[in-house]
Amino acid sequence: MHLIYFDENKYSKNNPFFNIGGILVPENKARELDSRLTLMQSNFFGSSSLVAENEFHGAEMFQGKGSFKSRKLPERIQLFDDFVTLLISKEIPIRLVHIDVQKYREKYAYPFPEYRLGLMLFLEMACAHLDKVDDLGIAFGDYENDEVAGSLADFSEYKTEGKTPMHSERPLDRLVDTVYFTRSHHSRFLQLADVVIYMAGRYLTRTKTPDKWHDIQVFEIWRKLKVSTDLIVRYWP
Repeated sequence: MHLIYFDENKYSKNNPFFNIGGILVPENKARELDSRLTLMQSNFFGSSSLVAENEFHGAEMFQGKGSFKSRKLPERIQLFDDFVTLLISKEIPIRLVHIDVQKYREKYAYPFPEYRLGLMLFLEMACAHLDKVDDLGIAFGDYENDEVAGSLADFSEYKTEGKTPMHSERPLDRLVDTVYFTRSHHSRFLQLADVVIYMAGRYLTRTKTPDKWHDIQVFEIWRKLKVSTDLIVRYWP
């Protein structure tokens, strides 16, 4: 069994790309991964309680906001490196979907909502990996009030029909039951997916090295992740 955790960034005029994706955790690595994340949480916050105040959140880590407001910049950069080192050492597969929202809306007369399209493409990628390793999976996402109902209906329909409506018509039968959603502060694995998505949203389309010191450091951490683990990105359209 694989445990699949995904998160997404928010599309806006200042951020014209929608990214969704996450980590595919084999069950034989789940306990050790959880133990390491729990230790990181306890060491950084002084507590491993699954509450919002102890949540690892990529944007807040980078910007020094929320629970990270009083933490020094090198500490926050080290967290990014610790997360990436953990993913690499445990050989955790990562699958991402990158949607150029404007191009997508211009290309299709009746486009799917970006979240529902992105989730469908991500689950296709997850199932392709599950086919490769001949395993089943169960998917968990960050709870978004305005997205859950539609996403669950889509998933149920695709499983009933035996395929997604994309050109690949990819079966999702490797995924067990339904897609589960919970608040990200209740799941360390979702928080790990959040950090990956934050870095992807910030650096996936960047071609030049950033100017500021801390941005350069996290950019290099992202580059290390890309070349050192099983990370695949699907670009759309």
